[in-house]
Amino acid sequence: MILHYEFIKKAQKLGNKIAIKDRTLNREVSYSKALIGSLILSNKFKKYEDGDIGVMVPTSAGCVLAVIGILMAGKVPVMINYSTGAAKNCKYAQKKCGFKTIITSRALLDKIRCPMVPGMVCLEDIMKGISLKEKLSSAIRSKLPASVIIARLPRKLPDDNIVILFTSGSEKDPKAVQLTHKNLGANIKALKEVFSLTEEDIFMSILPLFHVFGFNANLWMPLMVGCKSVTYANPLDYKKIPAIIKEEGATLIAATPIFFAGYLKESKPGDFFSLRIVLPGADKTPDWLRQEYRNKHNIELYEAYGTTETSPGISVNTPDDNRPGSIGKPLPGVQVRIVDLNTGKILPFGKEGKILVKGDMVMKGYLNDLEETSLRIEDGWYDTGDMGMMDEDRYLWHLGRLRRFVKIGGEMISLVRTEMILETLLPDGVDCCVVDVPDSRKGARIVAAVTVKVEERAVIREMGKKLPKIAIPKTFVVIPELPKMGTGKINFRAITEMVRSM
Repeated sequence: MILHYEFIKKAQKLGNKIAIKDRTLNREVSYSKALIGSLILSNKFKKYEDGDIGVMVPTSAGCVLAVIGILMAGKVPVMINYSTGAAKNCKYAQKKCGFKTIITSRALLDKIRCPMVPGMVCLEDIMKGISLKEKLSSAIRSKLPASVIIARLPRKLPDDNIVILFTSGSEKDPKAVQLTHKNLGANIKALKEVFSLTEEDIFMSILPLFHVFGFNANLWMPLMVGCKSVTYANPLDYKKIPAIIKEEGATLIAATPIFFAGYLKESKPGDFFSLRIVLPGADKTPDWLRQEYRNKHNIELYEAYGTTETSPGISVNTPDDNRPGSIGKPLPGVQVRIVDLNTGKILPFGKEGKILVKGDMVMKGYLNDLEETSLRIEDGWYDTGDMGMMDEDRYLWHLGRLRRFVKIGGEMISLVRTEMILETLLPDGVDCCVVDVPDSRKGARIVAAVTVKVEERAVIREMGKKLPKIAIPKTFVVIPELPKMGTGKINFRAITEMVRSM
């Protein structure tokens, strides 16, 4: 399945049905207009002969059409994170991937105060330069049989790249992940099946498209299902998004737990009445958040698990198969193994080990990094770097990143497990992050970063009822706002550096 070929077929079939309702710009784009717009942009993008094309545009109709246009031009979109250090990220991507041109938005550059980087081209300028002749030519071309339109595009195969995305960089420098049409197509097919998605669904699309969660669930998934996507560029607008969900009758929203916590606080009972699928992912979902959504909105959060390297979906809870606290059952077509950390031996149900996965959703590899690719993929099995356990009913349980385990006094301690126990003792909505710092005697010790001051002795006493002594933080530091990535994910790397410098 070549996704932009499939889009052409969908667009011709669905015609005047709304494909994208852009609530930032108050603009509607039908499937037929989306096809015309993509064809226009593809002709513009063909003129850039310096390889692939970077994309740094907020979640919007413009970003969706730019991505499709780049693919139709025979190039690959390289999605760039604009949430922090945008100019630096642009230069890093250009150097890492060997391209020059970056499609961006002047409105975005002004908002985030990002200077022009050599190679940047603003969508506003491209749109102003479109002639009536170009519009008419693309409109006529869009009415040709789909097979004819596709035949005139650069030929692509399922194993060709559809996108290059960067890992979050929350733990180390970002890696350039190559995802193919086969990768994303397999994930979309599986998710469409388990959630019974139809053309009647309405996606609330607020995730940044430079993150794999957004690129799949907010860009390609709605287009491949043939439903409407309601885009809004700022996922941190906690008051506005619940109102949009209610007004548009959205049936599905995917986001990170931190975003969902913000929507919970600002929403009113009834705002989420139309939602049938509420999908948190990219970070662990705390129990208090799950319970508060039940209490306030009578809604269940169906926690999912994935990685950039797996397009992203690995496992998910669904209305038919839901075990709160778990990260759900593996998606159709996804194989999961739990293996011993030291021997690599496959472990039985109920035993904790490293999570390996296999399937068509596993990336082609890291761009220009054969060594790192070979370390993470062996015989088709991708090493997630996560620790977990599968129970006898085949629900997967996430126990944290392997890098978030620390050896203290000769024992491996899970910082995530300590964090989960601590969260249960803090008031709802209070963030925490547990990190390790060097210790001359034990090798390392645990420190808890919290957003409010806590009664340390009482908290330590309660944690002692559920954790061994060496897994309990003896030091608490207050950081009023924990650093986060653009997706809302906790930035462990930044917090660790902050704590170690205190």
